[in-house]
Amino acid sequence: MQPFLTTAIEAAKAAGAIQLEGLRRRHRVEFKGEINLVTEVDRACEARILEIIRERFPDHDILTEESPQALRGSPYRWIVDPLDGTTNYAHGYPIFATSIALQHKGELVVGVVYDPTRQELFTALKGGGAWLNGERIRVSETKELRLGLLATGFPYDLKEDPVNNLDHFQNMMMHAQAVRRDGSAALNLCYVAAGRFDGFWELKLWPWDVAAGCLIVQEAGGTVTDFEGRTVDIYGLEIVASNGLIHRQMVDVLKKGRRPTSGSRNFPK
Repeated sequence: MQPFLTTAIEAAKAAGAIQLEGLRRRHRVEFKGEINLVTEVDRACEARILEIIRERFPDHDILTEESPQALRGSPYRWIVDPLDGTTNYAHGYPIFATSIALQHKGELVVGVVYDPTRQELFTALKGGGAWLNGERIRVSETKELRLGLLATGFPYDLKEDPVNNLDHFQNMMMHAQAVRRDGSAALNLCYVAAGRFDGFWELKLWPWDVAAGCLIVQEAGGTVTDFEGRTVDIYGLEIVASNGLIHRQMVDVLKKGRRPTSGSRNFPK
């Protein structure tokens, strides 16, 4: 797996350099939905990542946010979010990252998330632990939800669909010590892995939002499931990640709120 990890790190850092170079410029913003943005930096980062992966592994499949690639049935699938936190980025709010994961025969084997503003590189290999800038990381030891610091986010259709996480947010606020919402699911998951957050949940995310972060949490000793406590499906519509110790408590709270009506995103697995 090491050549794959090396490639993912190189691609993520290349995207990070593009992000930093463009951070203080005015951006050309397009809207994929009422509050779902994409900028020219998203596209530039994605182009550079694709270039690096294609150069090394031309036969691999790639699933990416901005430029859909034809899936050819390779046992290897790269899952790429070139800029997680685009809304933050477009406003100059420095909470964003690049997320790159690799699946082999449906199993996550490589995860890389890079935050260029803090120069924090989160990495994981299946069975090899989770790391931050070369140092091993572990989830927190918080055992009670009432003492937990949690993170979440809201779906892009929150104004149109009542399944919008507002009820879960209110419920969790009443059970946890505090809840944060900062606009990058990839970083939220990495912060769970590093013990900065004790838990994270969200609805209606995409596989590129969570793939790398899921592996990093798991390799840091954490737990990642759906709202029923079942093994997480990165193509699904629910995710809850925690240090494991408060996981059942989080699931019990989440069961009180509204749930998505469909089970997963329409991608081949």
